[in-house]
Amino acid sequence: MPLDTSRLRSILESLIFVSEQPVSFRKLRTILEGVPPKELKQALDELVEEYRRTEHGITIEPVAEGYQMRTRPENQEWVKMLVQFKPVRLSKAAMETQAIIAYRQPITKTEIESIRGVDCSSALASLFELSLIKILGRKEIPGRPFIYGTTPEFLEIFNLKSLDDLPSLREIEDLDPAEVEHFARTLAESGEVETTDAEPGAQAIAAEPEPAPDENEPAGDD
Repeated sequence: MPLDTSRLRSILESLIFVSEQPVSFRKLRTILEGVPPKELKQALDELVEEYRRTEHGITIEPVAEGYQMRTRPENQEWVKMLVQFKPVRLSKAAMETQAIIAYRQPITKTEIESIRGVDCSSALASLFELSLIKILGRKEIPGRPFIYGTTPEFLEIFNLKSLDDLPSLREIEDLDPAEVEHFARTLAESGEVETTDAEPGAQAIAAEPEPAPDENEPAGDD
């Protein structure tokens, strides 16, 4: 049966509230299959605006190509007294590697190292462990190396609606090492990330990680 605007917004609010991860527009369309997409998008926009306009302690934010309830930033000082929040900790090397992948994906390990000028095996291992990057497939060149890209978790942690919301910076392959560091710091400041000079711990591997390929990786013989 048709839903009026108030009822639709109420349902959307409940769906976003109970989800642990950002709820995609596609998922909401599937659940509310009888609602025209234009009407659904309008209801979502109105709900987001309502939370931003009022004095609620939470907001509904478009993030990671979906919608998620989040603590209002100005209340974080008090929330931290109740919840032992731990920001994602990344070494400077891992943060720089993450930044390069975010802006240059799909990209191979060799291409990352040509930009940073040093080996990035440990940094890649750390990013895999945190589910911030994934294998997109293999590059069709000799050796067929893995190509890497970011994950929905990356968008969520860095508070990005989509990759289009990355801070605007000039092409990274033209940057020198000092500029790459600044570039990584700019990206870190946009999310819940804490950088450290410490390198990854013993769990990091010394050679290129070979995790199980993403389920969408093209099939083929090595």
